[in-house]
Amino acid sequence: MDKKVAIFCAASTKVDEKYNAAAREVVRALHALNYTILSGGGKVGLMGAITDESVRCGGRHIGVLPSFMKGLENPDVTEVVFTESMSTRKEYMREGTCAAIALPGGIGTLDELIETHTLVKLHRYEGKLFAFNYEGFFDPFIALLDHLVQEGMLEPEDRDLVFFPRTVAELIACFD
Repeated sequence: MDKKVAIFCAASTKVDEKYNAAAREVVRALHALNYTILSGGGKVGLMGAITDESVRCGGRHIGVLPSFMKGLENPDVTEVVFTESMSTRKEYMREGTCAAIALPGGIGTLDELIETHTLVKLHRYEGKLFAFNYEGFFDPFIALLDHLVQEGMLEPEDRDLVFFPRTVAELIACFD
């Protein structure tokens, strides 16, 4: 059986290089465990770093883009899948995966993380959910979740459905 992981992340060229380096480290670790990676499949930002590192590792990487983004796909991904919409893109990326990992990213990444968290809560996604809290990137999100719990808007057990590893070693310890 093919082991697959979805990675949600930034597609911005303005991010600090440290985030690209962290993304490459995550990719190396996942490919060393023979995981296929599904990501947004773009050419730039962390998406581009994921593809570049997958090629260096000889790993399988599937890029998933909505059809209105044709032409933005990274030509080096192992396979490109075009979907009808952003919503179907997210569904396709999660399908058959054992985990979804949000790396540092912007509003699109937050959308993917929050939707996946909701699906885990509703038992519509059975994989594990991670927000790679590299250098505390997701600390404000953790504070928001804690605030929601404090205000009675989120059950503590539902808050705990997303894991926040701070290092690649902590993240990878949850696999295999």
